[in-house]
Amino acid sequence: MAESPGDAAQVAEPQREADPPAHAGADNGSASLPESRRARYTRHGRRVRLYTGAVVFVALLAALVVLSTKNTRSVKLDWAVGSAHASLVWIILAAAVIGWLLGLTTAIVFHHRTRRP
Repeated sequence: MAESPGDAAQVAEPQREADPPAHAGADNGSASLPESRRARYTRHGRRVRLYTGAVVFVALLAALVVLSTKNTRSVKLDWAVGSAHASLVWIILAAAVIGWLLGLTTAIVFHHRTRRP
């Protein structure tokens, strides 16, 4: 079968794929514009806060593990009307959770009492 001249031109010309974007995060042709100093500091600041939060979380988790392994002995709790025995780590964790819940409750109450009518 004879090929037409147009078919030969299509075969001879290689297919070009779309050019990859110069910057993966660029939108609407802004790949040619450099990132501003403020935008770069903002982006790096977010990353630093993320890593700082992760490090603080791991440190608190490690402190919790050390606290729970070092304070396993049972202690006597004296109440106004009686007494009880409990592991020291559970007493500390219960006090921390109760304090956290009281702090949240206080913040919510103050927010509702000081908001605009």
